[in-house]
Amino acid sequence: MIGFRHTFPFDPTYGYTLEELLRITPPPIPADFEAFWGRRYEAALTVKPQPAIGRGSPVDAKWTVHEVQFTSTEAYKISGWLLLPSDGVIERGLVVGHGYGGRSGPDMDLPLDRTALLFPCFRGMSRSAHPPISQNPIWHVLHDIQDRDRYVLGGCVEDLWLSVSTLLQLYPELTGRVGYMGTSFGGGIGALAMPWDERINRGHLCLPTFGHHPLRLPLASFGSLASVQNYNRQHGNVLDTLQYYDAATAARFLNQHIHIAAALFDPMVPPPGQFAIYNAISGKKTLFVFDGGHFEYEGLSSQTLLLKTQLLDFFAIL
Repeated sequence: MIGFRHTFPFDPTYGYTLEELLRITPPPIPADFEAFWGRRYEAALTVKPQPAIGRGSPVDAKWTVHEVQFTSTEAYKISGWLLLPSDGVIERGLVVGHGYGGRSGPDMDLPLDRTALLFPCFRGMSRSAHPPISQNPIWHVLHDIQDRDRYVLGGCVEDLWLSVSTLLQLYPELTGRVGYMGTSFGGGIGALAMPWDERINRGHLCLPTFGHHPLRLPLASFGSLASVQNYNRQHGNVLDTLQYYDAATAARFLNQHIHIAAALFDPMVPPPGQFAIYNAISGKKTLFVFDGGHFEYEGLSSQTLLLKTQLLDFFAIL
């Protein structure tokens, strides 16, 4: 057990040991789960992203950053940043998702080189703000939750697919050499998106959310889960939609090599959901265990450095 000193009114380990977390099994699969996502993916492939790239601004000797915008499903305009090697040598592509706090700029400390890095802002958030979708996570996570076909998370998955389309339109030579990495919200979206998109060669999911909704729904949390719980108390039908947006269910269909960083203690994304995603993967997978997630603690910086070293090797194969 992790014995962090904290002031949370609940135990962010939820009483699980690592051994118990590794025994969690995924929830049942809806009969039309594959058809639901396969239909959406095929429709997304028909969308022309029409990327618009701004003039590059050098950020250091290694990288040049460009503002980028492209079209996603339902004609949503998705904006973000494209980080390119200053020497023009591009050997791989990577789409980088963000957490539920959105994104204010590209990450400059990723352990990669010779890589085209696309940092999209998922619909409704940051540079892809789109009223009436709220940028506040407690409302964003509820947008159209009553309708499985309109729920905002489905649109965010499609934004990821169109991000891949954008990279491959700009750099068709990267076919087969595109990866994905996402943290928290971006980790959950990645788990939902990658099973259906063979254009993504491999992926890293850090502290991924949306895993095993039946298990996580009763658990105390300070994350977006609390908003979903409140909605469910009022309406009582949230799993009708969320069973189609369960990252642990989707993970059962993953065929790519997946690297997951999961935490033993996390007040925002309950660890049982994170490990349910990892456990559900039947193919090649790698696990990195953080002592804590969404929480500052002694040893976090050294664990983060070790993770970056692993990711350098993991994505270098692209």
